[in-house]
Amino acid sequence: MSGLDSLPPLARVIAAHGLSARKSLGQNFLLDLNLTSKIARQAGDLSGCDVLEIGPGPGGLTRGLLLEGARRVLAIEKDTRCLPALNEIAEVADGRLEVINGDALDIDPLAHLTPPIRVVANLPYNVGTELLIRWLTPRDWPPFWQSLTLMFQREVAERIVAVPGSKAYGRLALLAGWRATPRIVMHLPPGAFTPPPKVSSAVVHLTALAEPRYPADPKILEQVVARAFNQRRKMLRAALKGAAPDIEDRLLAAGIQPTDRAETVDLERFCALARRMPGGSEA
Repeated sequence: MSGLDSLPPLARVIAAHGLSARKSLGQNFLLDLNLTSKIARQAGDLSGCDVLEIGPGPGGLTRGLLLEGARRVLAIEKDTRCLPALNEIAEVADGRLEVINGDALDIDPLAHLTPPIRVVANLPYNVGTELLIRWLTPRDWPPFWQSLTLMFQREVAERIVAVPGSKAYGRLALLAGWRATPRIVMHLPPGAFTPPPKVSSAVVHLTALAEPRYPADPKILEQVVARAFNQRRKMLRAALKGAAPDIEDRLLAAGIQPTDRAETVDLERFCALARRMPGGSEA
């Protein structure tokens, strides 16, 4: 039996350390170690990778990552109450686990990890989308990560993988699809968590592309997509009216009808439009 196998059940760990989940931190703990190991396996073979985990809580997924053979795990936890439980795991992890107390939005993981790097996390609900957007929009591409295996509220997960014409399609799907291949790999009911959230959850796996799917300037594409979806019920000639004086001509040149709405336009045509906007390569 390894040291990890000898650790007590998570329910006992939570009771011993008084770890009631805090809504203010977006916490919902996953206690079933069979499920946490299954999530870890969705990230693929971890034996040759360092893994970044955000918001490990009492360490259920952390254990799964280590048991699935991760070369090394960096766990960033904001809640100081969880540190004793995480340190207990570190003590039996043969030097493969480093725990940092801090805000993931403020910490540079590259100072602590060696590529190749994969991110695997049951993200706190209150920062999950912000972290995903940061990981999808770095200054340089390819990014520091090979893949992201992340748990979100089901509604957010569906927005990440949405297709044109669907109600969920928008900025998140376009950002994810431009530089990565996203897919939902697991669904989890509220009852899998303590305390049970009001909504179901899903795990999304995103594999980084070597280069963006279609050429476009990242800032211009982001601006065009943001403008288009901020007024998603408007025709694009109206939603993008202030972006360029001859916006209808630019839309037509990109293969988009001025009367189209943002939710009907696919990634390829949004990229074509970005290239034809002021500052774009074909403007």
